[in-house]
Amino acid sequence: MTTDPSSVAGVQVPDTALAREATQLVRDTTSELVFHHSRRVYWFGALQGRNRDLGYDPELLYIGAMFHDLGLGERFRTSGRRFEVDSADEARRFLQGHHVPEDSVRRVWTAIALHTTPGVPQFMEPEVALVTAGVEYDVLGIGYRDISEEDRSRIVALHPRPDFKQRILGAFTDGIRQKPETTFGNVKADVLEHYVPGFERGDFVRTILDSPWPE
Repeated sequence: MTTDPSSVAGVQVPDTALAREATQLVRDTTSELVFHHSRRVYWFGALQGRNRDLGYDPELLYIGAMFHDLGLGERFRTSGRRFEVDSADEARRFLQGHHVPEDSVRRVWTAIALHTTPGVPQFMEPEVALVTAGVEYDVLGIGYRDISEEDRSRIVALHPRPDFKQRILGAFTDGIRQKPETTFGNVKADVLEHYVPGFERGDFVRTILDSPWPE
């Protein structure tokens, strides 16, 4: 198991029992790909928080980052719900089981549930904004030069990303191909359109015109 460094660029993984238990849970229940990605999301989100001069709770940001893709796992593939909601609900159960205050639980749930909804999280609480910022940095390269090459290299050395682009797209495809209806109106429809033969994305205009309303 990858050990936590004391810090990267002055940013530390929270040294708390809650964070350590979350690390072990995610390490034990997800793939190496998702584990390393989730850890990078924390580092990149935290560094973007510093760049944006945002005050945030490191423990909540860490839990949000670590749990954000848990819903891609095999046991959720027939849930009928968006994987983001499955991930958020797992984080909520974990936090409530540790008697974390409900406002903190709400922030983590929202951060995870909205991490694939562009244009909204950056206007919400810092933990919500920064989980998305970390995901966008690691997956999409948004704000790539906001973090120095030295800091980026240190994080990737700790949590490597070999062939990450293709592997994460494969993980997305596997996680949602059995519930394609959950991609309506969100970015994951693009994934299925590329990788699942015969997939037809939902059409918002067609849904309105074909609704039971007479006019």
